[in-house]
Amino acid sequence: MRTAIVGAALLAAGVSAILTGLYPATDAFALLERVWPVLLFVVAITVVAELAAEAGLFDLLAAWATRVARGSAWALWLLTAAVATVSTIFLSLDTTAVLLTPIVVTMARHVRLNPLPFALTTVMLANTASLLLPVSNLTNLLAEQRLKGSSAGGSGTAAFVALSWAPALVAVVLPCIAIAVLGRKNLAARFVVQQREKLRDPRLTTAAAVVVLALLPALVSGMPVWIPACVAAGVLAIVFAVLRRDVLRVSLVPWSMVVFAGGMFLAAGAVEAIGSGAVVRELVGYGTSPLALLRVSGVGLLGANAANNLPAYLALEPAAQHPVQLMALLIGVNVGPLITPWASLATLLWHSRLQRLGVGVPWGRYMVIGVVVAPVTVIAATLALAAIT
Repeated sequence: MRTAIVGAALLAAGVSAILTGLYPATDAFALLERVWPVLLFVVAITVVAELAAEAGLFDLLAAWATRVARGSAWALWLLTAAVATVSTIFLSLDTTAVLLTPIVVTMARHVRLNPLPFALTTVMLANTASLLLPVSNLTNLLAEQRLKGSSAGGSGTAAFVALSWAPALVAVVLPCIAIAVLGRKNLAARFVVQQREKLRDPRLTTAAAVVVLALLPALVSGMPVWIPACVAAGVLAIVFAVLRRDVLRVSLVPWSMVVFAGGMFLAAGAVEAIGSGAVVRELVGYGTSPLALLRVSGVGLLGANAANNLPAYLALEPAAQHPVQLMALLIGVNVGPLITPWASLATLLWHSRLQRLGVGVPWGRYMVIGVVVAPVTVIAATLALAAIT
C-alpha cells in the first residue's frame, strides 16, 4: 500500500510538471512509448509467476531441492542459490523476491533449518543476478533499447550479453561467497528429508511447467519480451479458468508495483527535463578506462541507494554515451542496491514477504552486510567489464 502511495505521489509530481510546462508533453509521450513495453512485461511475467505458484510448480521445485540435497544444508543452500540465479535471470528480480522468498523460507522451516541464510541469498541474488539478460531487470530492458545499433556490435540481446556476461558472473559469485561465510555455522547442519506432500492438482502443475519451460527460450529469442510473457500469462489464465476459476482475481496484477514504477519513470523524466543533465554529465564523467568505468558504476551505486535503482538509472542514462559506460551504469544500479531498504523494489517486496512469514531481518543488520558486499561486488564486476572491453 505504501508503495502505491509513493508511486501516486510521484505520478502527481510528474503530471504537475507537465501541466506547468516544466516537462514538455512531447517528451512525456516519448517516455511513455519507451516504457510501456517494460511495464506490460512486468505485469505479464508477474501473473505467470503467481499462477505458476498457485499451480504448485515452485512447491514442487522446493520439494525436489530437499530430496536432492540429501540432508545437507550446504547442498540445499547451493540449490537455492542456483534457483534464485536462474529465476532472476529469466523471470526478473521482482519475481524472485516475491515468489521464491516464501518458498525458501517454508523449505528451510520444513526441514528445521535457520531460514535467514536462504532468505538473504534470495534477496541478494535477486538484485545482483539481474545483470545478464535484458529480461532480468527493468533497467536492462531500457538499456537494451540504447544498445541496439550501437558500436558494441550486433543488436538486442546478443550485444547486451557480450558486455554483461563477465560482470554478471562476478556479481553472482561474490555475494554467494559472502553469504557462505556469514552463514557457515547454520549451513553446516544436517536435516532429515520429509515425505513429499501430494500435488493439489497435477493437471495445473503440469500445465504451468510446460508453459514456463516454453517461455524461457522465448524470452531470449530476440522478439520483444512482452509478447511471449503476455502469451504465457494468457495460456495459464485460460487453464485456470477451466480448472480453478477462483484463482483468477484482479489482485494477480501487481498494481502497486506498476503505479510505483510508472511514477518513478515520470518523475525521473521530469527531473531530467528541468535541467539535471549537465550535473549528471559531470558526475558520470567521460571515457572507458577502468577508473572511468568505476566512476560510472560508483555513481550508479550511490544513486540507487539514495533514491531507487529505476529513477537513478533514468537520471544517469543520458550521460552514458558509450555502450561500455552504459553497462558500468547497470552494474552500479543493478548490483549496488544492497544497502538501503528502498534501493530496489525487489528488496522492499522481499522484506514485506518476510514480515508476513514471521522472519525478522533488522534493517540495521541488513545495511551493515550491504555496506561491505555492495561496493566490493560493484568494483569487482566493473573491473571484469573493463577486462573484456
